[in-house]
Parts: sequence; C-alpha cells; structure tokens
Amino acid sequence: MSTHRQYELVYIASPDATEEALAELHTQVATVVERFEGTIERTENWGRRRLAYEIERQREGVYVLELINGPASMTAELDRRLRVLDDVMRHLIIRVDEDQAREERSKVRRKEATVARRLRRGLPAEPTEQELSRRKANLDDADGNTDADGEGDR
Repeated sequence: MSTHRQYELVYIASPDATEEALAELHTQVATVVERFEGTIERTENWGRRRLAYEIERQREGVYVLELINGPASMTAELDRRLRVLDDVMRHLIIRVDEDQAREERSKVRRKEATVARRLRRGLPAEPTEQELSRRKANLDDADGNTDADGEGDR
C-alpha cells in the first residue's frame, strides 16, 4: 500500500460558475479522493478574485483551496479529471507534508541550540518567569511608548 501524503489543491473556477457548480466540483474532487482512500482535511472557498493575467478571456475567477491527504496516484487522477472540466480554468496540486516536516526539524534544531547555548552560559535550559517578564519590559521600553518617568512622548 502506498503512503499517504498531504497535498494542497488550488483550482480557479470560471467566474460564471454558480454555487451549485462549485459544489459539484467539490463533490467530484471528494469522489476521487474517497476512491483512493484519502481524506479532505479542509476546504476553503477564497471567493471571486482578480486574476494576475487573463485566462480564457476572463479577468476574474473563483479560487478554492482543498487540503487533501492521500497517495500519489490520487493526484494523477485528480490532475487528469480537473484538466478536462470546463468550469476549472487552472489548477495546481502541491505536496506540503515535506515542507512541514522540514520546518518542524529546523524548529527542533533551533530549540536544541538555544538550550545548549543557555547551558554553556550556566543558565537553566528554559527561561524563568523573571527572565520572561524582564524581556517583556525591555521590549515595551524599546517601543518608545514611555520614558523613564513613565510619561510617554509629548
């Protein structure tokens, strides 16, 4: 069995498409996803937006984002089906799970480096409440909202 990955599907529907037509497009996407034992995690209708350039003599389109989990073979079928639909002017399928894993790994590395740096300096691994409140106070002072007298700019 193939591994399930996370994908973002963005498609631009014709501005003439009705709500029923958009619902039918979503149903067709959901049918393909279910056939490949995938799931649709989230659907966002971004609404009617101006296109960066004219497509099929249209200056606007209805953007829809679908966050999908499923195998790679599912994306090939989605791509094939979306290419032949008249209501879909453009579509794009991007694998996003790899980017999320990379971001998570870099976040963990930064955290480990911070802990190691604090330990080398003889500090506890995590900042104490006093340090956090001192940092917040320093940030407030750096904003320039108040001076030493607490009166602010005049």
